[in-house]
Amino acid sequence: MDKDTLILAIESSCDETAAAVVKNGREVLSNVISSQIALHTLYGGVVPEIASRKHIEKINQVIEEALKEAGVTLKDLDAIGVTYGPGLVGALLVGVAEAKAISYATKLPLVGVHHIEGHVSANYIEHKELEPPFMCLIVSGGHTHLVIVKEYGKYEIVGRTHDDAAGEAYDKVARAIGLGYPGGPKIDKLAKEGNPKAIAFPRAHIDGAPFDFSFSGVKSAVLNYINSCEMKQEEINRADVAASFQQAVVDVLVSKTIAAAKEYGLDQVAIAGGVASNSALRQAMTDACEKNNLKLFYPSPIYCTDNAAMIGAAAYYEYKNGARAGLDLNAVPNLKIGQR
Repeated sequence: MDKDTLILAIESSCDETAAAVVKNGREVLSNVISSQIALHTLYGGVVPEIASRKHIEKINQVIEEALKEAGVTLKDLDAIGVTYGPGLVGALLVGVAEAKAISYATKLPLVGVHHIEGHVSANYIEHKELEPPFMCLIVSGGHTHLVIVKEYGKYEIVGRTHDDAAGEAYDKVARAIGLGYPGGPKIDKLAKEGNPKAIAFPRAHIDGAPFDFSFSGVKSAVLNYINSCEMKQEEINRADVAASFQQAVVDVLVSKTIAAAKEYGLDQVAIAGGVASNSALRQAMTDACEKNNLKLFYPSPIYCTDNAAMIGAAAYYEYKNGARAGLDLNAVPNLKIGQR
């Protein structure tokens, strides 16, 4: 019987300081997250300098808590996994420096993990039966990609956004209708009170790139609608705006994902990233997959937003594939998926 592989994972790419201990890539022994949302809400979004300073304050405490909760010590571990990109460079550097220090002190192997590949790997934690190949929609504040997961750690991008990511559009629309930060959960909640067919916002389709996305048009349409109502002194039904905007985004995400899965002959679909916790997206994708005889997988909300357990899952498969980082590992804020 193969020996269990224990990985300490560290995530600090944006505004969550997180550490986890993951066994064999699929069993989470601990998953500790220190969120900065309340702090950044004061500023209407993430302030990189503040995020970096908070990571420095919290990272040792979070790692100690993760080890304690898992009932292990550094001596029990097989490797250290850490997010090294993409993300905010100052925030990433805190996690990378910490991981390198632990690796140097313990002589444990170091594995650099791509943050978005971590989001994909979150699906392995609760779905033991999920194995490549499958189509994955990665949808977050910074990314909207359609990716074929060919093998563990091997990806082919078949669609990407040409401008705003879906989550970014959510945040900007939320700010415009006075909901504040973070926008995604607040629009999702308010949309439940509105009519998704009240306002006809556009759905973008890109000539020659059927699986690519564009969300700047729908965002601009919402802003124009609000400005027009204000100029005419017409009352704005915020719930209808939220519901109609969300419906426009979800329609595009779901239709392109299903079309891509069919085009590439894949019968498994997964969603990943912060927006994967959106209730409207989950329901619409569930309905579409059932209609098209596709198996759908998505993580629990705690594994959709930034966390270290997903980094530990991704690190396990990188580690098993022989990937090792040196002590010259650096933060790569614009790291592309599949890039090494």
